[in-house]
Amino acid sequence: MTLKQLEAFYWAATCASFAIAAERLHLSVSSLSKRVSELEQSLGVALFDRSGHKAELSEAGKRLVPRAWGLLQEAESVRRCVAVDTGLAGRCRIGVGELTALTWLPRLLTLAKREHPELVVEPTVDVGAALEHGLESGQLDCAVIAGRSPRPDICSERIGEARFSWVTSVDAEASSTAMTARLLATYPLVTLPLGAGTTRVLDDWLNASGLDIHQRLICNNWGAIAGLVSEGVGVGILPAGWAAALAKRGRLRVLKSTPALRPLPYSFRWRRDDTRPVVPGMLAIARQAIDFSMKNRLL
Repeated sequence: MTLKQLEAFYWAATCASFAIAAERLHLSVSSLSKRVSELEQSLGVALFDRSGHKAELSEAGKRLVPRAWGLLQEAESVRRCVAVDTGLAGRCRIGVGELTALTWLPRLLTLAKREHPELVVEPTVDVGAALEHGLESGQLDCAVIAGRSPRPDICSERIGEARFSWVTSVDAEASSTAMTARLLATYPLVTLPLGAGTTRVLDDWLNASGLDIHQRLICNNWGAIAGLVSEGVGVGILPAGWAAALAKRGRLRVLKSTPALRPLPYSFRWRRDDTRPVVPGMLAIARQAIDFSMKNRLL
């Protein structure tokens, strides 16, 4: 029995498939399966039931999972105690939302390349629920998502926040300098789909202001929201940095609001059972890189 065999077994047992586990360990599926088979031979017991369409943990396999995790944690602790820090290497699959991708993701990739030349960072851009699922299934190593995770098997570390401003077209209610009930009654609210982090920001503001929305125009792209608002299709909120830049170019107007829109916190998330050094390494880089006020050059 070896640590590599236990590692192969643990990730095969806790990832959505052998293929995902193999990717996580930078192995071929056949190599991962061989290590698991060698462990089974060493222990003299089947750890997976392979009679069905998908391999399922046997009773012995279920008992071994927590013991294997404990041994792998102890091995990682020993490694950190004596190893010389030569930087991170291999691959890191990080999930981010569209707002991160359009603002500070390039900075994160640049910092990661500078500090860890042997590390290849592979970003995935998707909505928060999909990114959280990717973490649980093992398809992602870490992610940056709005809010905190409600799942006990996912760790969340707050790393920053995004700020937003109300915006409208330059021609809409030209005398208005603040967001009012009249504007919301006159124009549709252009917003991201329900479930997005900004939905909570909007709902909190509406509840605090005692206002209701009569029309919502749902759009799943920040650039499209900016374009629709600037053309007078509706009113909406944009990241404060973008709103200021577009207002300076005469594309739209920024409106004051009372109360102000609350900031949206963002957290760095990873699986609680993942003790590999790539996780704290990427957390440190994300803390350096995060900046939602960065202007997108494409807008």
